[in-house]
Amino acid sequence: MTNRSIQLQLGIGACIAAVFLVLAAIPTWVSAPSNVSNIILSPLFWPYTLGTITALVGLALIAAGFREPETDEPLNEPIEDPQNAWLRLVGAAIIMVATMLLLPRLGMVWTCMLCFVAMAFLYRTRHPVAAVICAVIVPLVLYAFFAHVAGVAIPQGHFVRLP
Repeated sequence: MTNRSIQLQLGIGACIAAVFLVLAAIPTWVSAPSNVSNIILSPLFWPYTLGTITALVGLALIAAGFREPETDEPLNEPIEDPQNAWLRLVGAAIIMVATMLLLPRLGMVWTCMLCFVAMAFLYRTRHPVAAVICAVIVPLVLYAFFAHVAGVAIPQGHFVRLP
């Protein structure tokens, strides 16, 4: 598979998923009271936002796929040792179990930071500095929004509590 075909297939798949979410899944399975005063706190707001973002990303992938030149070069080199893929899969499962065990002890924010970094280095990211920065910034920003703006309680750990 070429880079162009992968981008086109992912873009079409994202658009199909977004249409399914917006037209079928969200109206069927997400219920919301009619008297929610703040639209951001409505249970329908974020699913529709994610569906719209998924559609936009799909359209961007399709556009990028059409701009990509058609080549016969494979996207990735063949894997020399397929056993490494199984080891990474087992490592991901261990990180997921560790996530469930650490959530009540460390809290959601700190656990997410550690798990994000662990997954990034398990899969040998090409951007380790960006991965560490995102692992710290994204959970803190989400915590600040949900705890202080939306007023939603985020699970805190036993050791370190955020304000």
